[in-house]
Amino acid sequence: MKIHQLIAQNKPFFSLEFFPPREKSAWPGFFEQVAELKQVDPLFVSVTYGAGGSTQDYTLEIVTRLKQDYGLEPMAHLTCVSASKQRISDFLDRLNQAGVQNVLALRGDPPQGQTKYVPDNEDFHFAYDLVKYIKKRYPGMGVGVAAYPEGHVEAPDLETDIYFLRLKLDTGSQFAITQLFFDNDLYFKFVEMAKVRGIEKPIIPGILPVTSLGVIKKSINLSGATLPEGFMESLEQAHEEGGPAQVRKVGTEHAIAQIRELLDRGAPGIHLYTLNKADTCLEIVKSLTQS
Repeated sequence: MKIHQLIAQNKPFFSLEFFPPREKSAWPGFFEQVAELKQVDPLFVSVTYGAGGSTQDYTLEIVTRLKQDYGLEPMAHLTCVSASKQRISDFLDRLNQAGVQNVLALRGDPPQGQTKYVPDNEDFHFAYDLVKYIKKRYPGMGVGVAAYPEGHVEAPDLETDIYFLRLKLDTGSQFAITQLFFDNDLYFKFVEMAKVRGIEKPIIPGILPVTSLGVIKKSINLSGATLPEGFMESLEQAHEEGGPAQVRKVGTEHAIAQIRELLDRGAPGIHLYTLNKADTCLEIVKSLTQS
């Protein structure tokens, strides 16, 4: 089923994002986490792939197994990096054959070792080029895109970023999932700005629970996301006093409070960046559904 149809019928909801292991030897452990996370009853799950499409074949195989073996509604990530019409068409053909009806269309990050994004060809410069091609060639495919509550790191300002979000949605995508953020006011300000500019399609907040200092520092460095005042200090103090377990406790409590407020203030659902770790996500969802 198309994800935008599921969203319209189910509010609020949880969805999950998975990251394919680079080595197949890690797959048994990965699918153990998937089996655990089925308890969340996610509305859908998304599956990313490495820079430059380095795990694209793995993504295809994994979304197929999630659909056929686990009964989940999967969405495969698809980027412009190293893309060509033939490669995109082949990938979408194989998704269609597997019964997977949804993709997340992204420009993508520069391949590993490169600091600047350079289009590989004239056909796919930006995410809206990908959306346009998908909707023309595969009109029945459900398509989501990314949104950036603090603006994409390469965008000159938030106004420009929202202009491109509307372009992606007007081109044929049906919903957006945000990059991670930690301050809810940034999300609601972004959604309000988007509405003023004519965007009515769902913008789903993407939440990354903080489970370690290393992960959060790397994440904000890559994404440009900012932290609420005092949050990093709280995490660092937790590490000094109780080590990684205490950092995870503080990060999980922040995620629970953040998600509760998002839902109370009308967010359509929550997309959890799982990092392939079931325990934290299950703790968060259990806390929210029992309160």
